[in-house]
Amino acid sequence: MTTFAKKEPHMSDNDWKSRLGVVFSTNPDFKYETGGDESPVETIPAEKQRLIVSIDRRNRGGKQVTLVKGFVGSEEDLLALGKTLKSKCGVGGSVKEGEIIIQGDFRDRIVTLLRSMGYNAKRSN
Repeated sequence: MTTFAKKEPHMSDNDWKSRLGVVFSTNPDFKYETGGDESPVETIPAEKQRLIVSIDRRNRGGKQVTLVKGFVGSEEDLLALGKTLKSKCGVGGSVKEGEIIIQGDFRDRIVTLLRSMGYNAKRSN
């Protein structure tokens, strides 16, 4: 008795989600190329960074969070800075979409911490 194994498609063969906005091509030799070869962002020195520290209450159920915006650099450096700020303030938070989110109103403390670390930080609103 002979059994045939069904070949399972690899995840690389099923890349239709990366091509959702592509118009159909009638060219039989067409190969879709994704723009995935982005160069990593260089982190500029701390003294040249211009960070803005503000408070936000929108879409958070009335809770206050402190936002740090304006960081130019790699995602790893942003995560490290966010972790440092969270631990120095003793609260939780996250890093999303290039912003550091700290739970609570810590604008003055964060501006002081950033300036002591060499960043050019400004308090907003």
